[in-house]
Amino acid sequence: MQPRNMSMSGVVDLAAVKAAQEAKAKAEQTRAEAARQGGTGAVAPADLVIDVDEAGFERDVLQRSAEVPVVIDFWAEWCQPCKQLSPVLERLAVEYAGRILLAKIDVDANQMLMQQFGVQGIPAVFAVVAGQALPLFQGAAGEQQIRETLDQLVQVAEQRFGITGLSVDADAQPGDTVTEAPEGPYDAALNAAADALDAGDLAGAVRAYKNVLADDPAHPEAKLGLAQAELLQRVQGFDPQKVRREAADQPRDAAAQIAAADLDLVGGHVEDAFGRLIEAVRHTAGDDRDTVRRRLLELFEVVGPDDPRVIGARRALARALF
Repeated sequence: MQPRNMSMSGVVDLAAVKAAQEAKAKAEQTRAEAARQGGTGAVAPADLVIDVDEAGFERDVLQRSAEVPVVIDFWAEWCQPCKQLSPVLERLAVEYAGRILLAKIDVDANQMLMQQFGVQGIPAVFAVVAGQALPLFQGAAGEQQIRETLDQLVQVAEQRFGITGLSVDADAQPGDTVTEAPEGPYDAALNAAADALDAGDLAGAVRAYKNVLADDPAHPEAKLGLAQAELLQRVQGFDPQKVRREAADQPRDAAAQIAAADLDLVGGHVEDAFGRLIEAVRHTAGDDRDTVRRRLLELFEVVGPDDPRVIGARRALARALF
């Protein structure tokens, strides 16, 4: 079977972005606490390649994907191409020095995971970033193609999700545990907000995030969570067909374009949402223009200030305003 490249463009998921931001803060807190106690908080090179089964998948892959991109190698003992590909992946996992984690899954022993990922043949390589599964390639790919794919994966993880990977200590012993981060002052409120989101209680999530921001107005995690919860709350009662029809029929109507932009973003169409509102800024004036501008800034908060699409849209907004 020939390798099949998979594009990772357009990957956006509000819950995943939120999880990544939370995990990044936790990871930084863990490293700082480990350093304070005289440790490095690092893993051994041997721990960059792990065997994963169905029982440990959530812990070893989903949870860890919030701090490092997890590359999954679906393989089997009888698969000859797997025997060519797996050593290359294992060597590159160590060479990438914590920027990826390689999880090896034996399909014969883990049929449910194979089905959940929709694996049609092996070897098959996927990645999980901030809880999102991304197909990378299928078949015995060449090393240069693998490197290019991993480089793209690392870039996506860092630029879109703020995930910078693991710290590696060549002197660390396999299985060394990382110091657990102490709970922060707002962890209970943030956990309550996350629980409310999981339960579909958007109003409760908004209240919980606002409680944090009342004490710490600049808290990045709460600001991001509030922006996302308010966005989901706004679109909850929308009739998508009606919203899009009104936006198409009334291209200069600020409210119509704002509603459509909210839908665009929830659907993962980030550039469409930004472009729609920037265009609306160009064709409105006075209070309408300011309303559109403020909504665009709110959507920037949802995606994250370091996202390259936000950076580009800020420049385009400045040109539209001035």
